[in-house]
Amino acid sequence: MANSFFRNAFDRVVAARERQANRYVNGALMYLDDDSLKALGTSREELNRKGATRYVF
Repeated sequence: MANSFFRNAFDRVVAARERQANRYVNGALMYLDDDSLKALGTSREELNRKGATRYVF
């Protein structure tokens, strides 16, 4: 039972960090111009829909 508790806690931490990293990357992509986003195959609307956090630093 102890293994399952720690495995579950670890999996939740990893999932939360993945979501945080995705929001950070989407926020960084928001600084690109529309032509660059189009070349990458995405748009501002899609990034906003996925969730984007803009960081000042």
